[in-house]
Formats: sequence, structure tokens, C-alpha cells
Amino acid sequence: MHDDRTFELRIDSDPAHLAAVRKAVESFAVACGMSERAANDLGLCLNETLANVMRHAYGGRTDRPIEISAACDANEITVRVRDWGDGVDPSTIPHESYNPLTPGGVGLICLSQLLDRMVYTPQPDGMLATLVKRK
Repeated sequence: MHDDRTFELRIDSDPAHLAAVRKAVESFAVACGMSERAANDLGLCLNETLANVMRHAYGGRTDRPIEISAACDANEITVRVRDWGDGVDPSTIPHESYNPLTPGGVGLICLSQLLDRMVYTPQPDGMLATLVKRK
């Protein structure tokens, strides 16, 4: 379902879907009036969120459902990522200090700096991550 104000997509937790989902949400954001640079930042954060769901909530399984929805209004774009994984809030996990020589570990740092809001809402059977970026 796709119009100029809302966007919904359901994928399996296979990393092969990451590029297409990112491109679709970035295109949606630009169509909603977001600059290309801001849309790319949003896409990067979405990509990182989805990769974390696949890696951590689903432990690398490639057959689990993920729902992505986006909505825009005059001021901002909100993207929601719903999973049915382990329900752990990533922001509560103590993380090691960032080492540029070690891959990974920049996801939550990236998310907090590129988004206006990032909220994790535990669900009875998983997690809902909400990413908000102003236009």
C-alpha cells in the first residue's frame, strides 16, 4: 500500500531485503518533501535498525516477519519497525566504548545523532522501534 502520506511494507528478516527497503523509504521521504541528504540519513538509520532486528532480535534467522510503516506530515517523517523477536530494548544494553578498528557498534550512536527521536516500545510479543526525523 503506497500513497503520498503513508507507506507499508512487510518483509522477511533476510539481509537481502535491506537495500530495497532503504531505497523505498528514502524515495518516500523525498516525495514527502524531505531533502535528499536528510532522506539518506533516515535510510541509513532504518538500515541499521533493520540489521539490528535481524542480527539480535531474530538471532540471524532469515524467515521471521518485520513490518515497516512510514507516515509523513508537514513537519516530520515517522518510520515504525515492528518485529516479533526477543523484545529486548537495544538502548538498555550496556555497550562497549566505540573502537573505530572494530566493526559494528556505531548503530545506536548513529541513530541518536541522525534522528530527532528514536523510541523503543516493548510489545507483548516483540518490539516496536519508532524513528522520527524532521524535514
